[in-house]
Amino acid sequence: MEWFNYLLVVFVGVFAGFLNTLAGSGSVISLAMLMFMGLPANVANGTNRIAILLQNVVGVSSFKKQKVFVFRDGIWLAIPAIIGSVLGAGLAVEINQDMMEKTIGVVLVFLFFIVLYKPDAWVKGQVGLIRSKPSFIQIIIFFFIGIYGGFIQAGVGFFLLSGLVLGAGYDLVKANAIKVFIILLYTIFAIGVFIFNKQIDYTIGFVLAAGNMLGAYIAANFAVSWGAKFVRYILLAVIVFASLKFIGVYDLLGLI
Repeated sequence: MEWFNYLLVVFVGVFAGFLNTLAGSGSVISLAMLMFMGLPANVANGTNRIAILLQNVVGVSSFKKQKVFVFRDGIWLAIPAIIGSVLGAGLAVEINQDMMEKTIGVVLVFLFFIVLYKPDAWVKGQVGLIRSKPSFIQIIIFFFIGIYGGFIQAGVGFFLLSGLVLGAGYDLVKANAIKVFIILLYTIFAIGVFIFNKQIDYTIGFVLAAGNMLGAYIAANFAVSWGAKFVRYILLAVIVFASLKFIGVYDLLGLI
């Protein structure tokens, strides 16, 4: 691979890491780039997990330093997501990915209107929903989110944020901190499935990770300093972008 391709990978990684940490769906960009470079879809999916793993190490560390994240807030919700992610990663080569992406695209359009319609829940949180341990419904929700995250990763941030804000009562800034922690933990387990099946290009994965880590650091600081209202606007914009990608609009136009 030529040297300028490595620069492209790092640049895309910065952008993807920023989006993944602040909102979600940065993996739509990084996966598209990896496949454009010639990696098979399953190898691109596995290779991207290295960047996701290291990106979220930086994200969690940054949120913790800014006193937004507390370990106990995320661990109980992470457990069902971890179990789901292992199942999802195991199914990654079995499910019709094209059909699943279109379904997710439709769900994201619906999610866009939820975020638009209930701004207070996303900006201020809902204290009454916050528990020391998750309810049965919350466990089920995060289990299925984990399955999707283990399967393809791209877009999982939106569903985690929805679960954390609307289902668990956190505001967007704290939800983002818990989101990156949950993704960090389940990625540790999911990536093992891809390693076992030899579906990772380690060289490209670590180059991409360098960009993702920088993007995560920038995004974590933006989220805290600019506040939940700013993050909500970013979230709305990225949902529109991601839903169009999943539905297939960019493919029809010859983009991404």
